[in-house]
Amino acid sequence: MASFLRITWAILYKDIRVWLRQPANVAATMLPPLAFLLVQALGAAAVGRSPVALVNLDNGFQGAKIVAAIQQADVFRLQKTDTVQAETLLKDLNVVAIVTIPADFSKRYQDGLQAPIDVTVNNLNLDFTNDIRRAVPDAITQYYLAQGNASPIKISIHEQDLRAHDIQLFQYSVLPNIALLLMIAGIITGGLAAALEWERHTIKEYLVSPASSVSIITGKVLAGFVISFVLGTLVLGLVDVLGWVQPAGIYWLHALLIIALISLFGSGLGVAIGAMLKKVTTTIAISINSALYLFFLSGGIGVLAFEPGWLQNIAAFIPLTYGIHAMQMALFYNSADLLGRDVLVLAVSALATLVLGTLAVRRGLAG
Repeated sequence: MASFLRITWAILYKDIRVWLRQPANVAATMLPPLAFLLVQALGAAAVGRSPVALVNLDNGFQGAKIVAAIQQADVFRLQKTDTVQAETLLKDLNVVAIVTIPADFSKRYQDGLQAPIDVTVNNLNLDFTNDIRRAVPDAITQYYLAQGNASPIKISIHEQDLRAHDIQLFQYSVLPNIALLLMIAGIITGGLAAALEWERHTIKEYLVSPASSVSIITGKVLAGFVISFVLGTLVLGLVDVLGWVQPAGIYWLHALLIIALISLFGSGLGVAIGAMLKKVTTTIAISINSALYLFFLSGGIGVLAFEPGWLQNIAAFIPLTYGIHAMQMALFYNSADLLGRDVLVLAVSALATLVLGTLAVRRGLAG
């Protein structure tokens, strides 16, 4: 056992040093998740609250109240302006719509007549158009609700939230990107640790050494695991400092357990890929693409429950799906919902990749 631990440690230490000495490998690990995070941040900004020009032509009390209601509804990024400037903003695509309060709004309200609000929409695409179609009635509803007993329309809204707090769209995309980072780090580190031995012909040294195949595989898998786990933990600490997650108490341990299992899964898969391909460039390409496919197929770019049915069916067989779900429950909602299922799937998947890696290395050694 002492010999096994000494050999495993030596391989683990050596592989980590090799990874740290190769900036290209570090970049290949970090850049894809950062690129996706940037893309999703820009996408979240684009599909958030739509920019709208608000023109109030009414000088009466009710005109001021409807403007206040629209502002308080917090469904637009409002820009108060006049008619001419609003039309220029709409033409230049600086706003997606113009909401105009007519000059006789207060008078028509007092006379008990219909008091329409004019909305001009640039229906550039259905996403923008539907946002405006839903948001304007919501703002008007808030206006009548604020009137209380004086309102000609009696409205009562009772909202029941399933979650304790709201999660922004960009926040929601952070955890899938952490899972992607873990997968890329584990697969690349484990894959290169195996492929380099054959490409540099250092595998021959293992054949004439007292090192067993089990100690070789264990050392290489642990190298990928350690690098992935440390990176994942550091990034998780950073997003906590930035306020993008809200874990509490034991849910930190849940998150760290899931990070460990994803790291182990990725590292075992990487060792298997590297041992089978035996070439560094091929291993890097296949490793990154494998991680990206797992990321996409697990619903990493959106809410899986709202994705097409065929993708949901595929995602059910992707281990990363369960890792992302478990992290979201723990870090966003302080929940252990289906944690046992998620841990079991990830643990079995990690074990399967370890077996696959073991067989691949042993076959390579025998060859």
